[in-house]
Amino acid sequence: MKKVKVAVVGATGLVGTKMREVLEEMNFPVSELVPCASEKSVGKKVTFQGKEYTVVSLEDGVAAKPEIALFSAGAGVSKEWAPKFAAVGCRVIDNSSCWRMDPSVPLVVPEINAKAIGPKDMIIANPNCSTIQMVLALAPLHERYKIKRIVVSTYQSVTGSGMKGIHQMLRERGENALDLPCAYPHQIDRNILPHIDVFLDNGYTKEEMKMVNETCKIFGDDSIKVTATTVRVPVTGGHSESINVQFEKDYDLDEVKAIYAEGKAPSCVLRDDPANNVYPMPIDAFGTNDVLVGRLRRDFSAENCLNMWIAADNLRIGAATNAVRIAFALL
Repeated sequence: MKKVKVAVVGATGLVGTKMREVLEEMNFPVSELVPCASEKSVGKKVTFQGKEYTVVSLEDGVAAKPEIALFSAGAGVSKEWAPKFAAVGCRVIDNSSCWRMDPSVPLVVPEINAKAIGPKDMIIANPNCSTIQMVLALAPLHERYKIKRIVVSTYQSVTGSGMKGIHQMLRERGENALDLPCAYPHQIDRNILPHIDVFLDNGYTKEEMKMVNETCKIFGDDSIKVTATTVRVPVTGGHSESINVQFEKDYDLDEVKAIYAEGKAPSCVLRDDPANNVYPMPIDAFGTNDVLVGRLRRDFSAENCLNMWIAADNLRIGAATNAVRIAFALL
């Protein structure tokens, strides 16, 4: 592949750092890295492919005219700067919530809907972390049995709140931590919070409604009913989800397991042997690009319903890895 100049906006943050790691691990054809960040990080040094780069401002990032930019700096930055990068011919892959539900912007998980990206699309949205791992696990089942309804509860790690979340938990544990503002309104260590993002007028949180709306957009099917409860747990890395899915058609449980065991569900790995205590756990998913799938069992309380439990690294498959795979799709 032809090498391209790549900008990473938010290059010093948790996800931005992981984006740089994944670009390198996947041998993305980078001719030059343009690490961009806020003014407080300008001038810092980052290393990529054995070479040291200096972090530059967003203005300088635009002036460098990269061909692809991976954004992970928040919705406000994306709203202002993604169009500026796009205006100089740069294709932007945005990890924030800013563009996801814009009808003119494709929302992409490449294993599912890479074809949604058109040649004139200059901004492509990266879905929410908890949505990505869920739709990857469900996509092959939707294709075969057609999903009617999803009930999902998430168990999301503190890394989803960035450095503030990690260091709040470390402080509460009495460990060495940076003096950063708290990410949560309550203690997170030895606690769980049924509260991710802001509460909306309908009683759901913004995170929960992201899962509802993004799932339908990615699958291109507004008939799918989704309800979500998103929960923050004192785990350092990796999100887990309990999913109850109802299909229009009945299914065979052995066939469902075979879909995952035989590699027919891209990026998914079967971990389903409860008799030997084998099931998905975030500690096993952490550091991988896999969605671990297990606890597969029929829900006897409703027709054509399946229960499952999944786990994935939210910084990788839920953010950086998906963004880099979108970049490969662009090439």
